Amino acid sequence: MDNKGDILLVEDNPDDVELTLRALKKSKIANEVVVAKDGVEALDYLFGTGTHAGRDISKMPTVILLDLKLPRISGLEVLKRMRADKRTKLLPVVVLTSSREEQDLINSYRFGANSYIRKPVDFTKFVEAVRELELYWLVLNEPPPPVRKK
Repeated sequence: MDNKGDILLVEDNPDDVELTLRALKKSKIANEVVVAKDGVEALDYLFGTGTHAGRDISKMPTVILLDLKLPRISGLEVLKRMRADKRTKLLPVVVLTSSREEQDLINSYRFGANSYIRKPVDFTKFVEAVRELELYWLVLNEPPPPVRKK
């Protein structure tokens, strides 16, 4: 599967990063995956600041896989800041978390998540969840047009 943009994976747990990358590979998803290890790095990537200063921000990810429990800036705060900026307001965000807290689910949708998936612990189930994610977000979903500069 080769689609237009990258996948931005925002995840601080190296084991979960590896698991997600393995699941994407097993699902034959060829999109490049950019990994941000915390909320600050995710925002830097999206807005071309900090460690990603100078990045061409006209090329946005096709989908963002966002963990909630992140160091420095939480996933919910990343989501709030994305939705407050016209450049990232419409990007598809899938919250991919192990959180079982109902408030996290409610807040994710309140702040603009497009989907909320609890990470299955079992690798086979995780691969299946990623395969379904890929089918929907990278094949079926029609993304919004890019924001045009005025």
